Amino acid sequence: MKQVRIGIVGVGNIGTLHTRNLLGDKIKHARLAAIADINPAKLEPYASNESIKKYNTGQELIDSGEVDAVMVCTPHYNHTITGADALKAGLHVLVEKPISVHKADAQRLIAAHTNKKQVFAAMFNQRTTPQYQKAKQLIADGELGKLTRMNWIITDWFRSDFYYARGDWRATWSGEGGGVLLNQCPHQLDLLQWIFGMPVRVRGFCNFGKYHDIEVEDEVTAYLEFENGATGVFITSTGEAPGTNRLEICGERGKVIIEKNEMRWTRNEIETSTFRRTSQQPFAKPPVWNVEIPSGKEGGQHAEVLQNFVDAILDGKKLIAPAEEGIRSVELANSMLMSSLLGQVVEVPLDEKKFERMLKKLIKESETKPKASSNGKRAKSSAVADLSDSFA
Repeated sequence: MKQVRIGIVGVGNIGTLHTRNLLGDKIKHARLAAIADINPAKLEPYASNESIKKYNTGQELIDSGEVDAVMVCTPHYNHTITGADALKAGLHVLVEKPISVHKADAQRLIAAHTNKKQVFAAMFNQRTTPQYQKAKQLIADGELGKLTRMNWIITDWFRSDFYYARGDWRATWSGEGGGVLLNQCPHQLDLLQWIFGMPVRVRGFCNFGKYHDIEVEDEVTAYLEFENGATGVFITSTGEAPGTNRLEICGERGKVIIEKNEMRWTRNEIETSTFRRTSQQPFAKPPVWNVEIPSGKEGGQHAEVLQNFVDAILDGKKLIAPAEEGIRSVELANSMLMSSLLGQVVEVPLDEKKFERMLKKLIKESETKPKASSNGKRAKSSAVADLSDSFA
């Protein structure tokens, strides 16, 4: 194979971004061969392009024989179904975030990946951001010493009421399976586990429909405990403006702050615990170096992950984001929700069957009302939103 024929299932906002990358020749050795969407209006912009096959369902595209690989860009619950169907058909698969709504479904999707010759990746594009790559490297190399605390404030996900009114599936237990944790924050939750590993205990505090007329969470504060005794706080919201995206990492060797595409390291000359034990001064602090860490800006993001997927198929290149790792961000989101709903600390690994039962109960008891736009009418639009102001 010299060129990968890619099919995209779901050409809404994020699917359209991927079609543009493929049609704009940003991805080498790949071409957009087919698209599928259950909404015929979503296919209309591609009507004049005869080189792209169009299908009304993902299954039709999977069965067509026209593609070597499938990108799954549907609403969340369908990630499991479409991804598993494509894997069982022998196709390579790149699934959008989150890989599934809940841990049990993520396990089912991963179980469908029985042929390891098939490339199975996830669209965790923020792993390409140089600042996060550097933070992971510093921790892995022991440069920060033993970690003691992490704090991530990610309230830079503001969404208007109109955003939620544009789709029936959005911000519902039955359509999306959650709110900010399932839609926006899979990126940060993936980075959290990628950089720090998984916590062993989680206490979540979720507010449901605090800022919007929705039934799912639009504000979350979570406390995390890690096996080595380190703690963490994770704060997110879609109702706060202006928002913040600030990651603070503290260890025995100092503190790293990542904010506004910049990375700063205040490095302790002496480890905190050593200085604490040996200092003869009551108010002294360890002397520090202020270290500038050149790390670039944003990285290749979606296009880089897609190119990496293609290169893995053609040349066996190591994946930036193997889909199997996507279960961890799902588990973190589920843990925060379960903890809040139960009003208690939950242990990680999470009891996936218990959470699945809770989610089904939420769906059954849902009394979701139609979400109205600013003019009081339900927004029914096939238009694709401009994602330039979002890093989703």
